[in-house]
Amino acid sequence: MNEPDLVDLIRELTSVMSVTGFTLRGTGRLYELIGDFFDEKSTDRMGNHLFVKRCGRENAPKILLDAHFDEIGMMVTSVKEGGFLTVTGIGGVDTRILQGSEVTVYGRSPDGEERRIYGVVGSTPPHLQKPGEADRNRDIKDLLIDTGLSADGLRRFAPPGTPVGFRPVFAELRNGIITGKGFDDKACGACIAAAVAGVRAEDLWGDVYFLFSNFEEDGASFGGAATGAFAIDPDVALAADVTFASSPDTKKRETCELGKGVTVTLSPMTDVRLSKLLMSLAAEKGIGVHPSVATRHTGTDAYVINKARAGIPTLDIGLPLRSMHTSAELASVSDCEALRDIVRLFITEPAFGKELENV
Repeated sequence: MNEPDLVDLIRELTSVMSVTGFTLRGTGRLYELIGDFFDEKSTDRMGNHLFVKRCGRENAPKILLDAHFDEIGMMVTSVKEGGFLTVTGIGGVDTRILQGSEVTVYGRSPDGEERRIYGVVGSTPPHLQKPGEADRNRDIKDLLIDTGLSADGLRRFAPPGTPVGFRPVFAELRNGIITGKGFDDKACGACIAAAVAGVRAEDLWGDVYFLFSNFEEDGASFGGAATGAFAIDPDVALAADVTFASSPDTKKRETCELGKGVTVTLSPMTDVRLSKLLMSLAAEKGIGVHPSVATRHTGTDAYVINKARAGIPTLDIGLPLRSMHTSAELASVSDCEALRDIVRLFITEPAFGKELENV
């Protein structure tokens, strides 16, 4: 299997519909994009997608690679006359950037056929705003999505409970910067899939289980990773998620520099020995990597994977991202390549298997 073009794979994966709680809507397209890179693929009752590539040896260690497939979005709460929808947020949508955003309403016809409806989040012109309104962040329940359809049409195709996501837009900026929606966390998933696709089975030190999990963005349960890790019962796990890239309006100590590689989290929730081994080997290979310290909660699936069953030695790596939780997230192609390369190093370097024997 030839390794896919990484930027193309990120472009295609991030365009797939995967609003939290509705990830099964994207199963068919997901299988088309990365299913052939693996020996097995399946979907569970939590909406997780699992892909397995076997090394060909009996009783091989199980290596879990995790990224979350779900993305932030909205859900219709009511239909208004004139073709308007009210919504509630799913997964921490930043309401400061919603007004004027282009969205896709993922509706269905009465017979179950998919019906995608284009919409725009309405904005009150500054000329009509009351004094002080321009300085106030509006609650998402007060915003309206304008579709141009009649209220009857919307009630038929997009009743309450219908998911809404940002309209897929992808662009390549200068100096290897890419932008689009859903980079959190499907960009990491694309890097993992590309890493596995470029490895021969005989070069793996164990069987690889790629869990493209659900319910990370619900902000509380991390339920997909928790149940998925329990079912797989791996010997070791590596969770990949986005982290905060610096910009002029952020604090340096809370962010990392874009284009310098990926982060490896050092925290009480992650396996320190394996994390330091990963950083050391990555540095030897010339892969951009630097530490990130978390006092307790990593804010990623690693937080629940490490506690699954009797405990799983877990690593946590981060892809620097700007404008997180918006329709125009930004990442560096070189950082994506570094994430791909460090995942490939992790699944092919026998030193990790040997270190596990001492854990």
